[in-house]
Amino acid sequence: MKKLIGIVGTNAANSTNRQLLQFMQKHFQKDATIELMEIQNLPMFNKPTTDKLPEIITEMAAKIEAADGVIISTAEYDHSAPAALLNALDWLSYNIYPFVDKPVMVTGASYGALGSSRAQAQLRQVLDAPELHAMIMPSSEFLLGNSLNAFTEDGQLKDATTIEKLEGIFADFLLFVDIAKQLKNAHAANKKAAADFDWDKIK
Repeated sequence: MKKLIGIVGTNAANSTNRQLLQFMQKHFQKDATIELMEIQNLPMFNKPTTDKLPEIITEMAAKIEAADGVIISTAEYDHSAPAALLNALDWLSYNIYPFVDKPVMVTGASYGALGSSRAQAQLRQVLDAPELHAMIMPSSEFLLGNSLNAFTEDGQLKDATTIEKLEGIFADFLLFVDIAKQLKNAHAANKKAAADFDWDKIK
């Protein structure tokens, strides 16, 4: 059984993105274990004066490194991914590189009709940055719009068509994880490239 990390892409106490990941955690429990990862208590990123990182960051990185894949469910604020999520990715790409060649599925929920489409597009760009270099599943947008009305009181998605689409995308992601395991010939070089990358030295 595959072991996945589900990152709650917001620091909001009440979030339909958290609900979405919790639904996936239960709905797909026969296919994978999904451990939810919160970003609420992370310090604001500021380039450290030493290479020593906060313990909470190194613990997160270790869990991501050990997982078969990662699901990120992002909210959308002002047409972009939440600052808290970008802050987490800043930390997770500074002197540690758990996302390099890691299979990632991007999902999202928002109160509006379009889901988190703009935030997901931005997040894909960020995950492709040299220090992250994630292996993002292509052509797999799952957009949960009008998310305040999308769940029952016990946390189930109401719409059967929405569930069917999510099931298809998740099944594809499990296959994508298997394929990604075979694409490791350049992994050591990619890790080294991420560690060696320095924006200050680009001319």
